[in-house]
Amino acid sequence: MAAATPTSFTDKIVVSDEVAEFSPAVIDEMKSHLAKYPADRTRSALIPLLFVVQRERGGWIDNPGVNFLAKFLNLEVTDVWETATFYSMFNLRPVGRHHIQICKTLSCKIMGEPDITDHICSKLGIHPGETTEDGKFTVSLVECLGSCGTAPMMQIGFDYHEDLTIEKVDKILDDCK
Repeated sequence: MAAATPTSFTDKIVVSDEVAEFSPAVIDEMKSHLAKYPADRTRSALIPLLFVVQRERGGWIDNPGVNFLAKFLNLEVTDVWETATFYSMFNLRPVGRHHIQICKTLSCKIMGEPDITDHICSKLGIHPGETTEDGKFTVSLVECLGSCGTAPMMQIGFDYHEDLTIEKVDKILDDCK
């Protein structure tokens, strides 16, 4: 397979023919997700299966995992990448143990997101898109997380943190350590 030209949108994805392998238990889990959808609609299982692959591949979606899903679902590799690259909940590169996703859209920006982002990045010694040297934290700026009424907000893992202040952020970060 020829290598694709990386762009800022693909986060320099490395394209290969390698196919990930998963344990029988994980394959059974994937089959249980697949069974929830009609046989002629296997693509409908793609999002839950991407979550499984992300979990099993160390917290991110890599090319071998995508190749596996394409074969498992009888899809084109590009079909899987279209979904994986569209949603910010899928990581296209390794992330820290605590992935801090800060909402950067209008409500959060108006309510103080820039100060929150600057504070978090200063405290951790990184910029958005980077991971701390110890691998504990990654900071990402993401599109709307759907909590405009409680802006500014961020998500760490699957947990929402709303009505953020510098003090709240400090407590949240201290609790993560």
